[in-house]
Amino acid sequence: MERVVDIASDGRHLSALRGFLLVSEDRQEIGRVPLDDIAAVIVHAHGVTWSTNLAVALAERGVPLVLCGQNHAPVGVLLPLDGHHGQNARMRAQWAAGRPLAKQLWSRIIVAKLRWQAAILAAHGKERAALDMLVRKVRSGDPDNIEAQAARRYWPLLMRPGFRRERDAQDINGPLNYGYTILRSLVARSVVAAGLHPSIGIHHANRGNAFALADDLVEPFRPLVDALALRLAAKGFDKVDPATKRAFAGLIAVNLSGADGVTTVTVAAQRLAQSLARTFETNDASALVTPLPPTPIEIAGLDRLIPESEPKPSSTMPAAERPP
Repeated sequence: MERVVDIASDGRHLSALRGFLLVSEDRQEIGRVPLDDIAAVIVHAHGVTWSTNLAVALAERGVPLVLCGQNHAPVGVLLPLDGHHGQNARMRAQWAAGRPLAKQLWSRIIVAKLRWQAAILAAHGKERAALDMLVRKVRSGDPDNIEAQAARRYWPLLMRPGFRRERDAQDINGPLNYGYTILRSLVARSVVAAGLHPSIGIHHANRGNAFALADDLVEPFRPLVDALALRLAAKGFDKVDPATKRAFAGLIAVNLSGADGVTTVTVAAQRLAQSLARTFETNDASALVTPLPPTPIEIAGLDRLIPESEPKPSSTMPAAERPP
C-alpha cells in the first residue's frame, strides 16, 4: 500500500537519506518511511522544515508535498514538471483540446459523481431516486448546473436537514476537508504521472488554481470521503485528529469494482488520469474511464477504517440520523 505521510506535530524536520524519508526532532530520528512507498506527504503543523534534497527526491517520484491551512484544506502543492516520458506530446494535446471535447468530458465526470452520490445515499438507507433522475438530465458541459442541483438534494439527505457544505465551518466539514485533501493529492499525483499538466483543467479554470485538472478528476471520488466522514461521526470521531487522519489516509487502498475486476482507489485514479490523456490524444471523449460507483458491500467495508478506540458522543450528528 502506498502510504500517506501526515506531519501534524510542530518542530519536525524532514529529510532524505538512502532512499528513506527521515522525520527528526532536535536532531533525533523519530521515524522513517521508504520514499518509493509514499503516495503523498501532507504537512499540517507549523514550524516544520524540510531539505531541498527531500523535495527533489519526492518530485522525482511524482509524490506531492501538500501544505494545508488551518481548515485542513490544501493551500499549496509541490509537484514535478517532468513526470512522464511522453509528457511534452501529451501536454500539447491537452492544451490543444477544443472546448467541445472539454464539455463532453465534464458531463461524463458529473454523471459519474452523481452515480457515486446516489450509491452512497442508497447504502445509508436514503432515497436516491432524485439523483438518478438528475443523471438523465446532464448535458454536454452541464449548462443547467445539474451538479449544484444534485448537491442541494444530496447533502441534506446524507447528513441532516439544513446541513451546508462550508470549507471553514468548525464541524464535520473539517474532516471532509481533510479527506478531500487526501484524494486531491492522490489525483494530482496521478495526473502528473500520466504526463498531463495539473493546471490545465477541463472545467475548473481559476487562474490562481495550479491544480485545476486534479479538482476536475477528483469529483467522482468525493462521495467516498462523505461516506467515511459520516460513519466516523456516527462513532464520535467528528474532528480532525490523528485517529480520523489515519482513517482517511486508508481511503487510497479501499477496494472498488472495476471493468477489469476489483481494484483500489489508487489504481482507479491512475486509470482515470491515463484514460484522460488518451482522450486528448484521440479527441474521443468516450475513451475516458470513469470509476464505477462503489457497491453497498464496498461502502460497508469503510467501517474497517474506523478506529477501534471507545467512541464518544458525536456533537455534530443526532443519533437518529446516524448510519447503520
